[in-house]
Formats: sequence, structure tokens, C-alpha cells
Amino acid sequence: MNQELDEAKELIDQHLDENLEDGELSPYELAQHLKTLKKHDEELFAKYLEKLDPEILGDVAIELPDHMLKDVIDTLPAEKIVEALEELESDDATDLLQYIEDIDEDKARELFNELDKENQNEILRLRSYDEDRAGAHMQTELFSAHLEEKLGSAVARLRQEKQEGKLENVSQLFIIDKNSVLQYAIPLEDLILFDFTKTLKQNIESTQIDHYKPHMANDMDLMQDVADMFQEYDLNVIAVTSSTGILLGRITYDDIHDYIQESATEQIYNLAGVDDESEEDDTLFKAGRGRAVWLGVNLLTALFSSSIIGLFDETIAAYVALAVLMPIVASMGGNTGTQALAVTVRRLALGEIEFKDAKSVLKREVTISLVNGLIFGAIMGVIAAVWFDKGMLGVVISLSMVTNLFFAGFFGTIIPLTLRRFNIDPAVGSAVILTTFTDAIGFFSFLGLAKWILL
Repeated sequence: MNQELDEAKELIDQHLDENLEDGELSPYELAQHLKTLKKHDEELFAKYLEKLDPEILGDVAIELPDHMLKDVIDTLPAEKIVEALEELESDDATDLLQYIEDIDEDKARELFNELDKENQNEILRLRSYDEDRAGAHMQTELFSAHLEEKLGSAVARLRQEKQEGKLENVSQLFIIDKNSVLQYAIPLEDLILFDFTKTLKQNIESTQIDHYKPHMANDMDLMQDVADMFQEYDLNVIAVTSSTGILLGRITYDDIHDYIQESATEQIYNLAGVDDESEEDDTLFKAGRGRAVWLGVNLLTALFSSSIIGLFDETIAAYVALAVLMPIVASMGGNTGTQALAVTVRRLALGEIEFKDAKSVLKREVTISLVNGLIFGAIMGVIAAVWFDKGMLGVVISLSMVTNLFFAGFFGTIIPLTLRRFNIDPAVGSAVILTTFTDAIGFFSFLGLAKWILL
């Protein structure tokens, strides 16, 4: 065994040793070490997988890629996986079961049927929401108390539920009325200021009531809007309610972190023209097929650009220098467009701009692109004139670069804004469309000007 494998094995052994308090690993760390075991020794990986306690197994499984999750469901008995699912919070259990279903529908159905009725209902409830809605990401596990309940009684219940492991990451006490409508949210640290012999209502009324007005999200709110609320108010938890104000669950900061990370990953993949699901798959064929679709589209756009070059074959034959300089014009236009595209997509994703802001956004990006076009067009014009000892060739490339960079900035901005206007993810397809425009305009302007000025 090599050093990497030995180290991973030793760290997992320390985690499994109950006598070593400082050897405990997080689910993410365990998942990373299990990846190392699988890479070097499949049997050792299966052996240590079986040793994991159900209490942490579910959290570890969520951190594993799909191909390793398949090993989990193939290696471990269904009873242990069911126990692991029941140990997870409702949102994580729903996610893990969905991951399993994507791999093996029959196995997922078998595991779901073995869950107790309460867990089944929670999962069905969360899965009834669209993925982009707050309700799909909420945890139904939370701690609430009635207005008329004495604080001492509520704290005693909280202590008991924590000791029994029913609650994790509790930072607020949600106060509801007799109809389960959310009224207040009290940070746990503020409870020490209250009188434990009085009801929660009496305690709250003796303070600044507005201080405990809760931040709430409707279960049908978009997750992006919820993420914006977390950022705007610096929250670590938010209550999720129904349209009538009934408390349904909560969304914590780690849920928002996961959502933002997944969204960012998806956008990066989309901008690159690859599919996020196929890229996370271990099968080379599936990953390659996902990329091939966009490569095919790119091939068509490249053929279109080549057809434009073909229109000026006589011009290129007359001035071979044009063939040398063409890639420079296309490259500068492509990079300028990509810069404008990246900035616009990011600002759209963060909610900083919308289609109604198109005029001001376009003005800014086009101005920047035009200024850069003038600067680099002049520089390249001088270089081309000296390089090929022909002043008018420098004029041609200067004018074409100014033209191409201007339109690159324009299309790099307007394409994602237009896609958003029609409720299409601006990251999907923007790069391919942009490349088509910048290449076509770059080649046409450069060769067209050359034919007009030089011939």
C-alpha cells in the first residue's frame, strides 16, 4: 500500500476508534478518504464503508459522487441505508433518496417503502415542490413553542430533544399562535434575558416586540430570492411559512451555501457548453456524449464562419498577410465578448440587473469595448504596418478591430439579457451564440475592408 492509502486508512481508523476524541472527522473528510481507498483498493473501500455508523453514513453518502454512491447501495444492506436516511434531516434525506433514484429507481422505491410513515410524508412533501422553490430546500425539523407556553417549559423540551438527537443546529426559537401561525423568532442567546417563569407572550411584550419579528420566506418563493434575503440581512436561518403564515420549516445557512455552490457550478458548466450531470458521472461515454452535443453546435458555427472567409478567397490570395492577421481579429473580438458576457451573466445571477436595465448596462459595456478597440486597434495597426511594410494594411486591421470589439461588447451584453427576458438561463448557449457573432463580424469586417481598401 502506498503512503496516500495508508494515511487515509489511519485517519478513518482514528475516527472509528471511540476512545480517540480528537480523531473525529467531518462527513466531507470521511468522503474524501473513502475516495482514496476506492482509488487504490476496492475491497478495502467496501470494508470501511460497512464500518460506518448509520448516524453519519447518510451525511457521508451525500458527499460522494454518483459512481461511488452506486457502490454504497450495492454494498450495504437496505436496512442500514434506511436507518441512515432516517438519521438525516428531512431536506438531506430527500436529496439523498433523489440521488439514489437517479441511479436505481427500483432501489430507491424499496428504500422509501421501508421508511416509517412520518419520514415518507416529509419526503413526499418536500418533493412536491419545484427544485427552485424554497419549500424544496427547507428542513421540517425545527423547534417551536406556543405564545402561552412558559419559557421554562419550552427550554426543558428543547433540552430533551437535543439530548435525544432530534434537533441539530438550533439557533432560534420560533413562536407560534394556536393556529400554528408564526409570530416571533427569538435567538437562543436572548433567552437568558427572559423570565423562565413567565409565558413567552409575557416575556416578548415586556421587550421591544419589533426586535423579534421574524424573517420569513414563503414556501413558494424562489430560492434565489431567499438567498438574497440571507445576504441582505446577514441571516443564519429563516423560517418558511405557507401562504397563510403557518410555520412549515426552516432554511439554514448551509442550505443556502449548497444552493449557491450548485448554481455556480451549473452556470460554469453551461458557459463552457458542458452538461453538469454528465460531467459528474464517472462513465467516459456519458461525459463525452454530453460534451459532444455542444461541440456539434460549435462545429456548425465554425462552418458558418468559414463560409464567410470563403467569400473573400480572392482577396486572401492577393494578400497572404490577411491570413496571418485574421486570427488576431477573431481572438480579440472573442475575448472582449467573453468578458462582457461573464460580467453580465454574473450580475444577472446576483440579481444586480434585469432586462429593464439593458440600456445602462449596454452603454457601460459597449463604451469599455469601444475604448479597448480604439487602443488595441491602433497598437495592432502600427504592428501590422511595420510587420508587412504596408500602411493601409494597418488601417484595415485597426478599423476591423474597432468594429469587432464594439459589436463583441454589444452582443456579449445583449445576448444574456435577452435570454433572461425570455426566462432562459443566460448561461446556457450564450457562449456559442456569442462566438458565432464575433467570428462572423470579425472575419467579415476585416476581409470586407481589405477588399474595399486594398484591392
